[in-house]
Amino acid sequence: MTDTPTTPTVERADARHRYEIRVDGQRAGLTAYRDRGEQRVFFHTEIDPAYAGQGLASQLIRAALDDVRASGGRVVPVCPFVAAYLSKHDDYDDLTDPVTPEVVQWLDTELKHAPGRS
Repeated sequence: MTDTPTTPTVERADARHRYEIRVDGQRAGLTAYRDRGEQRVFFHTEIDPAYAGQGLASQLIRAALDDVRASGGRVVPVCPFVAAYLSKHDDYDDLTDPVTPEVVQWLDTELKHAPGRS
């Protein structure tokens, strides 16, 4: 019996305020967000070291951005990885809002008051 590679899947976990990428049913990474009106503020992305170097972070971010687009929302890339991804993919320029001091202050307050922070 040969192992066949599986296609990673991305799921939105609203209760946890994040998107998760799974490989063979195991969570391989996540990108965390908070919603601010129509803006989805992405603030953290991580990939488990066991899955590093497979391009999973890019797949995760692309799926998350496509989900935001489909819902008619906007993206604020506080997370450096999301910001770097967007700088290389101008096809998302139409849904990207700038990171402003007001957004950063709002996010800091939001995260301080969040139970069981992501």
